[in-house]
Amino acid sequence: MVKGMAAMGEGTRLAIDGLRKSFGATVALDGMSLRASAGEVLAVLGENGAGKSTLMNVLAGAVASDGGQMALDGAAYAPAGPAQAHAAGVVMVHQELSLCAHLTVAENIVLGREPSRFGIVRADERDAIVRAALARVTGEARGARAHAIDPGAKITELSTADQQMVEIARALAHAKCRVLILDEPTSSLASDDVERLFSLVRKLRSDGLTVLYVSHFLEEVRAVADRFTVLRDGKTVGAGDVATTSVGEMVQMMAGRKVEQLYSRSPRSPRSPRSPRSPRSLPSDDEVVLAVEDVGGVRLPVRASLTLRRGEVFGIAGLVGAGRTELLRAIFGLDAVRTGKVRVGLYVGAASPARRLAQGVGLLSEDRKGEGLATSLSIADNITLSRMPALVWPKAQRAAAARWIAELGIRASGPDQRVFELSGGNQQKIALGRLLHHDVDVLLLDEPTRGIDVGSKSLIYERIDRLAAAGKAVLLVSSYLPELFGVCDRIAVMCRGELGESKPVSEWTEHAVLEAATGT
Repeated sequence: MVKGMAAMGEGTRLAIDGLRKSFGATVALDGMSLRASAGEVLAVLGENGAGKSTLMNVLAGAVASDGGQMALDGAAYAPAGPAQAHAAGVVMVHQELSLCAHLTVAENIVLGREPSRFGIVRADERDAIVRAALARVTGEARGARAHAIDPGAKITELSTADQQMVEIARALAHAKCRVLILDEPTSSLASDDVERLFSLVRKLRSDGLTVLYVSHFLEEVRAVADRFTVLRDGKTVGAGDVATTSVGEMVQMMAGRKVEQLYSRSPRSPRSPRSPRSPRSLPSDDEVVLAVEDVGGVRLPVRASLTLRRGEVFGIAGLVGAGRTELLRAIFGLDAVRTGKVRVGLYVGAASPARRLAQGVGLLSEDRKGEGLATSLSIADNITLSRMPALVWPKAQRAAAARWIAELGIRASGPDQRVFELSGGNQQKIALGRLLHHDVDVLLLDEPTRGIDVGSKSLIYERIDRLAAAGKAVLLVSSYLPELFGVCDRIAVMCRGELGESKPVSEWTEHAVLEAATGT
């Protein structure tokens, strides 16, 4: 037992007391505490910036704490690095998978720990380790070929779900894993793959592992977790049993306030926004501002047609890989349009992204780090990038950024803070803030709330509603059906690259959307 630490209950696998961590003036962990038992799935909840990522990095040995105590099965635990954490049986699977795409499944699973003698890899021993690890994550008998995941296949040949299974297999392959940390594990998975992951988590729990499950999807937490702990501002503010706690109670703990209505729905009174800097030739109220006619891309989409009117939110549902992102990229000019045509107001034909911006169309990419933001630059630079005068006045630039920081509730030290220093939810608000600063009339939003907390989601939903009420037009791609039903006026479903007929939300059910998405 760690001296000075409160007595651990019987079966306690992980105990944390008074953990602290600061990055300069920013306090990430402020004396938080946590208990997790063997054979338990503990959900770690909190808004972006609450301290979850820092806590997980401390546990995984990537970051050293400034104070507090941790114990693993009653023994002091303070890893000096990821290798020590792994050797102690604490392994983390990050949201962004860290597999080597050019290597095979087997090579990834044993990477860095290849069984060898005199520098030569012992193939038989390696293959046995790989087969056992794959069998464990797929639930098949030890030594059997697991879920058709070929150990010799390149990572690039696997689906996202299978890549995740390989990542987990790698985590379990060597040291006796006692604590498995899953960070937003379903953010890029389709519904069938989510259930497959849940089955694995339940199996690992029955094997006696402790699973720390970090997710912003409270429906998932209710489906797979036993207990939960809530962080806010680096402190532990709540904990309890999932079965006896409502989603509303969890949200209130996370946000520090009641979220009475997550999805804002104001009366829509469309009007024509006219920019004083460049009047646009756009239709009058209630007319079409964007028309897509039989558009096909290089590979995806195969065929898509839609009309988007001023003052409405049009949702596109579908499975991951159905072609939804490719459709938005084709409309915005990032991908080539091979067939059909796109009309923006009175402008017809293909255009570059710069041209689309000039026409009043803006895109919020689903890949905010790779495409949506220049994370090494400041908040002010990112927000004003798409609408910057020839002569930049830093004072005016910071003032513009400060406005959106205030309006969107971005938690930052100021306009000059670098974007990479912020949480995912705050980064997403900055990406949205750039579109708002540019004052576009047509917003193409691709998974705008992926990987962000409930409070940030509520703010983004409220902002989308205000945009539509002000006469803007929103085309929204989302894999989260409650989101589509909550904020959209019409929904169309994309399946295998083809966009189906749009219907008012009232004429859809979630079951019908899933049937259309799966082609059944």
